[in-house]
Amino acid sequence: MDLADTLVADFDVIDFLHTLATRSVQLLDIDAAGIMLADHHGGLHVMASSTEETRLLELYELQNNEGPCLDCFRSGFPVARGDLAAMRAAWPAFTQKLQHFGFHSVQALPMRLREETIGALNLFRTSPGRLSEADLAIGQAMADVATVGMIQERVIAAGELLATQLQTALSSRVQLEQAKGVLAQRTRLPMDQAFLLMRDYARSHNRRLTDVAAQIIDGTLDENALPKGSPRRKPSAPPSS
Repeated sequence: MDLADTLVADFDVIDFLHTLATRSVQLLDIDAAGIMLADHHGGLHVMASSTEETRLLELYELQNNEGPCLDCFRSGFPVARGDLAAMRAAWPAFTQKLQHFGFHSVQALPMRLREETIGALNLFRTSPGRLSEADLAIGQAMADVATVGMIQERVIAAGELLATQLQTALSSRVQLEQAKGVLAQRTRLPMDQAFLLMRDYARSHNRRLTDVAAQIIDGTLDENALPKGSPRRKPSAPPSS
């Protein structure tokens, strides 16, 4: 399993988190997924998303300080509401934006180890209603395994490696978004597809995603060298009218 393959001192955190998001979409009855992680000061940041719409939704959640992922991180427990009326009561602005992007339900699962919660996994659906108990169990197991991969046993006592990894991931995420925009502009592809091209190239050449992003930004990697095809994924939810 990809998520269990990261228990080493050095691994590509950004690619790892995107793997968690994409595997969640593939294995669970959901249409999109997003991940927020906390820095060493406790501030949450959007670190990975399966679609551009999901990324924008999670940024909106942070900007408005309202939504299931925030509640999940603060409580350390899964967060869900049974229907849209309950969601509007809990998160009025977030729910309105959620529907604007064509989604009708969302649940958040904590990324935790013992008493430490480092982030949350958001699961979006275009259909209303909660996930089944079986899907929730699988999703939480994936989040737990991913958390172990981020923390590792030796980090629990000192905490230094986790803080370094998260700070490196935050810096890498900014660079990745810049590269995605540059590549999208050069190739006239949607942002999602531009990212998939970058990740395809990094994996096929056994390179770190952040290194590929840096070369795209400074122009030393020609977009013509990137693979023409890209992995298939579930289509993003269409915006509601």
